[in-house]
Amino acid sequence: MKKQKKYKKESGQAMIIAVVFFICVSVATILGLTNPMVRHIAMATSIAISKESFYAAEAGVEDVVYRLKIGLPVASSQTLVVGDQSVITTITDESSGKVITAVGNANNYLRKVKTNLALGTGVAFHYGIQAGEGGFDLQNSSSVTGNVFSNGPIVGAGNNIYGDIVSAGPAGLVNNIHSTYSVFAHTISNSRIDKDAHYITINNTIVSGTQYPASPDQATSSLPISDEQIGEWESEAEAGGVINSPCPYIISSNTTLGPKKINCNVEISGSPTLTLTGPIWVVGNITTKNSPIIKVASSLGNKSVAIIADNSSNRLTSSKIDIQNSTTFQGSGMAGSFVFMISQNNSAESGGSEDAIKVANSAAGALVVYSNHGEIDIQNSVSLKEVTAYKITLKNSANVIYDTGLPNTLFSAGPGGGFDILKWKEVE
Repeated sequence: MKKQKKYKKESGQAMIIAVVFFICVSVATILGLTNPMVRHIAMATSIAISKESFYAAEAGVEDVVYRLKIGLPVASSQTLVVGDQSVITTITDESSGKVITAVGNANNYLRKVKTNLALGTGVAFHYGIQAGEGGFDLQNSSSVTGNVFSNGPIVGAGNNIYGDIVSAGPAGLVNNIHSTYSVFAHTISNSRIDKDAHYITINNTIVSGTQYPASPDQATSSLPISDEQIGEWESEAEAGGVINSPCPYIISSNTTLGPKKINCNVEISGSPTLTLTGPIWVVGNITTKNSPIIKVASSLGNKSVAIIADNSSNRLTSSKIDIQNSTTFQGSGMAGSFVFMISQNNSAESGGSEDAIKVANSAAGALVVYSNHGEIDIQNSVSLKEVTAYKITLKNSANVIYDTGLPNTLFSAGPGGGFDILKWKEVE
């Protein structure tokens, strides 16, 4: 009997030891499984927050690139808040362009994105009409098919603008206009807006969309082609040779020209075809009349060519362009190719009454007219691709039809005012 009791006692102890061992193994197994799971959850959370930082950095770079592309001013360093994250973007100038670095910060998880921009060979136009401080005046049945931007007032007589309208700055005014899209201006009056209205003051206006009172004034913008850029095209034209006589220089038969500087007034008359192979700089006035054809050489592909009227010794009453009758403008035959007529007359900016560029009657085709400091007067049955000037007036049945090729217009010579993206990557 004693041996039997001893066996039972030893058997109970063995069972207790087995249970304890099983519990220890189970706890060790559970801990072994739990720790990786905790680490995995922590890692997934870190990755998610890190991604937020990365996307914030991407947004910071995109914001600066967009501003540079459309010519808005950009500080050397700026902070952008994206949701709960912040991103600090710095812009460094280099001889060949700019370097943009953005650091996203979400809960102290930092991600950095760097972009290198180079000066491009194109000029970007984002509006069918862009006016400077002189503003934009529509009369009679004139219209615009495309967006309109002005640093001054936009005034009409019930005219149609088939696009968005921006009259920038605290003096921004849109008056007596029908917009088929949205309008942004400090003051909107006597107008009809098919979509939304963003304003400080509004009166006697029908808005079909949403109204946004107390909206901040839109920032003013510089015109897309700088005087420096025009100067470079003039240098390129001069490098191609100088014509001093006869004066005035009359083109009345088929002619191929460019790059070339002409030291007197130029007249293109009759029915010749003028084929442009490079920029033309006219030190005086340019007149076209009757039914000439002015076109870009087919060899230039999708590039455009500038014809510039600029007499630096007289920009008040000279340096003008007068396009009359049925002048036809043609690109090279490829999309994105245009003839640019550019005047450096500054009468309007100086308070004078001279027109820098006058386009009348049936002028049409692949034509862009441009004057940084002057007034462009467009009237009758004219159809243009884009108009940019210090001051713009549309009369009678004139129509501006914005071309989708204009946001990245290439030229036959010289660097442009835009930027090309060379690199876009994440860095340490």
